[in-house]
Amino acid sequence: MTTPKTPAAPAHHDPEKMTHRQILQVLTGLLAALFTAMLSSTIVATALPTIIGDLKGTQTDYAWVVTAALLANAVSTPIWGKLADLFNKKVLEQLGIVIFVAGSVLAGFANDMTVMLVARVIQGLGMGGLTALGMAIIGSIIPPRERGRYSGYMGAVMAVATAGGPLLGGFIVDSPLGWRWTFFSCVPLAVIAMILLQFTLRIKHEKKPASIDWLGSILLSGGVSLLLIWVSFADQDGYYGWVSWESAAMVGGSIVLLALLVLVESKVKAPIIPLNIIRQRTTALVIIASVAVGIAMFASTTYLGQYFQVARGYSPTAAGLLMLPLIAGNLLGSVGSGQLITRYGKWKIYLIIGAALVVLGTGLSGMINHETDMVLVGVFLFVLGLGMGLLMQNLVLAVQNTVSISDIGAASASVAFFRTVGGAVGVSVLGAVLSRQVTSRVTTRFEELGLPTGQGAEAATLDIGSLPGPIAEIFRAAYGDGIAVVFRIAALVAVIALVSVLFIREQKLRLTLDLKPSAPVDPEVTGGSELVRTAADPAAQPAGVPAGAAQPDAGTAPSGHARHAAREAGTADDGAASEPSEAGRR
Repeated sequence: MTTPKTPAAPAHHDPEKMTHRQILQVLTGLLAALFTAMLSSTIVATALPTIIGDLKGTQTDYAWVVTAALLANAVSTPIWGKLADLFNKKVLEQLGIVIFVAGSVLAGFANDMTVMLVARVIQGLGMGGLTALGMAIIGSIIPPRERGRYSGYMGAVMAVATAGGPLLGGFIVDSPLGWRWTFFSCVPLAVIAMILLQFTLRIKHEKKPASIDWLGSILLSGGVSLLLIWVSFADQDGYYGWVSWESAAMVGGSIVLLALLVLVESKVKAPIIPLNIIRQRTTALVIIASVAVGIAMFASTTYLGQYFQVARGYSPTAAGLLMLPLIAGNLLGSVGSGQLITRYGKWKIYLIIGAALVVLGTGLSGMINHETDMVLVGVFLFVLGLGMGLLMQNLVLAVQNTVSISDIGAASASVAFFRTVGGAVGVSVLGAVLSRQVTSRVTTRFEELGLPTGQGAEAATLDIGSLPGPIAEIFRAAYGDGIAVVFRIAALVAVIALVSVLFIREQKLRLTLDLKPSAPVDPEVTGGSELVRTAADPAAQPAGVPAGAAQPDAGTAPSGHARHAAREAGTADDGAASEPSEAGRR
């Protein structure tokens, strides 16, 4: 007599898996928050030359207005990521919005560079939360194979905010409102985002013991900050040289702090940057690529506003319009690659093409000067934006596909952290390079004309409008020709990203939210709390027979559902589905 068999459950039957409509409802609030933060950041892009000129800042101040926000973003991102694994992500997302808005309002009231820099740090803290939490929430509710289509939505929102920000910022600066309203305008948008999040974001949270690596956070912040301060002010008039006791102290102190960070992270129970994740091949290579991409992206695009307004003499509104080719390329790359990855399941090719386009785009932009045809400039920026769109979201996707859902927050935050650190370092270093280029070119031109050159420390001024006409033209030419050096350095760094993605091993995108559980999970026992179920109902299997395998007394082969379930249950920790066992095939 044959024992009746219970049919194996379909591999994709997952009570916790959200429908497309439910995911879109969640994304509404998330994308509204992301749009607010992105718009509030990009809206300042075309306003910065005016802001720095009004507050009597220098080229170094210009770099630090950007670097301060990126640095705060970077050092807070791993903390937000860890908090996302421990506490309610919805509350944390709303807290990130509040912090970001507080920084924006303070920046709007700033009357000197000190207050502006403090406000930018607060903005960066909020932005770090929104960046890490957005990726963590998406990674917690959408399987990697399906994540491409939704990442495309995120890429589209980012592209619209990035494109609309400079345009809106330029319009506000040119209007009677003035540059301060580039910061105030985010407040009503933030209120809308908070309301949407309250009603649309529904995500289960599994309570865990709260353990925050505060010592690691302090070491991380101190080590990175000290390094950036050293890079920003070395070889500047009135400060210290590259070879000096101050440089030795800062570099040595940074090395010591970062070495202690590695030691602490290897010992603590809940590290802020999990070393076991970073040691994985895919994650390590993605981190290297992210640092290089961060340098190329943030550093090169940060100074475009200066090029258009200072070097070419365009208004803030026109400068925003001139950035559209960059944004259009980014939108096409992010949305297009997301749809193609969801359809075909292949992702490495887009990383390779994206990195190659970034190298090409920054290399071509390294040939521009203060007289380059603006059509050519637009073509170069479109190529750069297309490469960025292909790279940014897909680097995160590659890492999320290799970690369990419990580490999604920390893994996503680690990638974002290293990318932002790369951006902060790039903005700081290349800002110093641009400042010295402008000073050198202006000084040389002054000497040729027989003009006094005693104001070398103030040569890289951004208040071009206050200068006499002929002198202003000298400064415009210096900025227009000097920015090419910034793009050339960014191109060399982008080569590192290309080499890194070439060595990434493509792994099949898993169709489940989490990796294979270590033991079979019975939905009746767990009450549906697990995000990944076993391929077949364990209760239906005789003792000692693995789930999904044919029963000893069954004379028939397992059904198509059972064979597919066995493959899903055998998903390796790298996301690649294993072959069915011999028992399953028989």
